[in-house]
Amino acid sequence: MLKSVVRAVGAAVRLSSATTSTARALPLSCPTLCAPSSATTRPFTRSLWMYSNSGASSGYRPKLFSSNVLNPSLSCGCGGLHTEGDKAFGEFLSDEIKEEKKVQKSKSLPKMSGGWELEMNGTEAKLSRHMAGEKVTVSFNVNNSIPPNFEEEAEQGQQKPAEEEPEIVSSPNFVVEVTKQAAKNSLVFDCHFPEDEMGHGEGEEESDIFAIREVSFQPEGDSDWKETSYTLNTDSLDWALYDHLMDFLADRGVDNTFADELIELSTAMEHQEYIKFLEDLQGFVKCN
Repeated sequence: MLKSVVRAVGAAVRLSSATTSTARALPLSCPTLCAPSSATTRPFTRSLWMYSNSGASSGYRPKLFSSNVLNPSLSCGCGGLHTEGDKAFGEFLSDEIKEEKKVQKSKSLPKMSGGWELEMNGTEAKLSRHMAGEKVTVSFNVNNSIPPNFEEEAEQGQQKPAEEEPEIVSSPNFVVEVTKQAAKNSLVFDCHFPEDEMGHGEGEEESDIFAIREVSFQPEGDSDWKETSYTLNTDSLDWALYDHLMDFLADRGVDNTFADELIELSTAMEHQEYIKFLEDLQGFVKCN
C-alpha cells in the first residue's frame, strides 16, 4: 500500500515537471516575437502588436510589458521603438530643415567691428577686447532670446502673407565685464534690450536700444553673480548717474552700433542652433 502511494506521488511530480517545462518552452515556439536576431523579423509596428495579441486560439498571450515585445528586431540596430507616427515626424522634420536652410542668410556668422574676439560654447558666446590695460568682456546666451511678441502671434494663429511676416530677431540679455589690471574686482553690467526701444521710426530721435538693469562689483571671471556683493538697480537710479554709466560703456565700445551688431550675431547663432536642434531631433527620431 505504501509503495502505491509513493508511485502515485512520483507520477504527480513528473507530470507537474512536464507541464512546467512545456509552459516555459511555449514562447520559444513563436519565432516572430522571440527570435529578434532573425533576418526575416519585421520591424515592430502597431499591426504586429495587434497580430501578436489576437492569437487566442494558440493559447499564448504575451504580457503587456514583455521585453520580447518592446525590444523587437530593428534594421537600424538601435533597439528603439519605431512607429508610423515616428516616420511621419521624421518626414516633417526633413521638410522643416530644408525650409529653414532656404531662409538662412549665411552659414558663417557675421563679424563684429571694433576688434572683438568671439568665443563660442554651444549656445553661449563671449566677446572680448583689450583697451589700454583694460579687458572688456561681453557674454550672452541665445536660449530664450526671441521676443515674446512672435510667440504670442503664433499662439493666436495669426498667419500673415510671406511678405508681411516679421523677421525673427534674437535680442539676448548680455553681461558686460570691465576689468582693470590694478583692481581686485571687475565692474559688471547686466544689460538687456527693452521691447519699446527695439526700433525707431523716421524722424524719431535716436535713443539707446539697450539698457542697464544692474551694476555690481564681482570677482573677475566668476560666472555666478554673488548676492553678497552690493548690486545697484537702475530702476530708481538718478538719470545723471545712469547717463554716466552708459557713457562709460560707450567709451569702451559698447554702444548702439555694438548692440545692433550683437543682435545680428545672436540672430544668426540662434538660427544655426535651431537648425542643428532640428537635425539632431530628426536623427533621434529616425535613429540615424
